[in-house]
Amino acid sequence: MTIMELETKGLVFDIKKYAIHDGPGIRTTVFFKGCPLQCLWCHNPESWKFHVELGFRKSRCLGCGQCAEACSREAISLVENRPVTDSEKCILCGRCVDVCLAGARQIIGREMAVSEVMAEVERDVIFYDQSGGGVTFSGGEPLMQPDFLLALLNQCRARNIHTAVDTSCYAEPEIVESVAERADLFLCDLKHMNNEMHERFTGVGNNLILENIRRISQADKKIVIRIPIIPGFNDATANIEATGKFAASLTGAGRIDILPFNRGGIEKSTRLTGEIKSMQIETPGEDKMSEIAKNLSKYVCEINIGG
Repeated sequence: MTIMELETKGLVFDIKKYAIHDGPGIRTTVFFKGCPLQCLWCHNPESWKFHVELGFRKSRCLGCGQCAEACSREAISLVENRPVTDSEKCILCGRCVDVCLAGARQIIGREMAVSEVMAEVERDVIFYDQSGGGVTFSGGEPLMQPDFLLALLNQCRARNIHTAVDTSCYAEPEIVESVAERADLFLCDLKHMNNEMHERFTGVGNNLILENIRRISQADKKIVIRIPIIPGFNDATANIEATGKFAASLTGAGRIDILPFNRGGIEKSTRLTGEIKSMQIETPGEDKMSEIAKNLSKYVCEINIGG
């Protein structure tokens, strides 16, 4: 069983070392590719698609044409000294990435075996032990790749490595229950308490999400509720208080993180070949974040601004 688990493969788009905002202590965060939600404020739009894709930073491109020369499929042509890629011809071989001296092109996503991920994780065990850290599985949505996630959780447990799952909780209940049996901590992203608003801004409703968070609570697991504060979407007092009341009803949810909207996802979206819709809004100020924290503190004792 262990050998089979180590050979289990999944799609990852990044592994971040020395993360300090994805759970307790110093952590390694493994970002899974693929997400059933398409939040209009998403900080990681490169995680949406459940397949490898090509990224292109237009501002870095020198217009040298090396990428077009390297492409054996003739998928790249120069238009006004800028490369244009025909996605139907491109096979994502990475040759254009290899020859791009400016780093304007990148392959987003990589298939990895559990053994490969664990090799990365185990390099930093000394930091986990010293800081009370561990590994966080994030995304995208890690619950979209349950076999891969469960195998990684089993391997971490066998090595006594603390695990956290950063999730929207939008998945089949059976998957959530299986993951809850193995994970130490859940970082549950809660966007909005209203089902209609949630669907309008993320593409899916929140009924299943709320039910799954309750399931995790009933499994007696530690939960951190994480709320991305998006002006004009979920920052109204009524929604904040409804979220606080919901968090207070959960066993094990003693903390809420409020995360101010990060505009980094807007720039990232311009690198992707597919169309990505992003909200053009400003980051909420300190006064607004403090006001929200004060309202939430009526329901949960520990409120953390910024993760």
